[in-house]
Amino acid sequence: MRWLGLRARDGQRRTVPTKEAALAVGVPEATVRQWARRGKLTRYGSARRAEYCLDELTALTDATFDRAR
Repeated sequence: MRWLGLRARDGQRRTVPTKEAALAVGVPEATVRQWARRGKLTRYGSARRAEYCLDELTALTDATFDRAR
């Protein structure tokens, strides 16, 4: 499931929890966490609540899926 219109118009970072991040780009939650551990994705939030930027997620998945084609 790909979400449309994820980019913030006001220039602010839009972050979402891991579960929503995974749903937004159509990958398992473990993949989102793995991308963060590997440095491909910035982890925001607190020690107990990870959040990820939707713009970073869409850019990463667009690049990843483009290479896979």
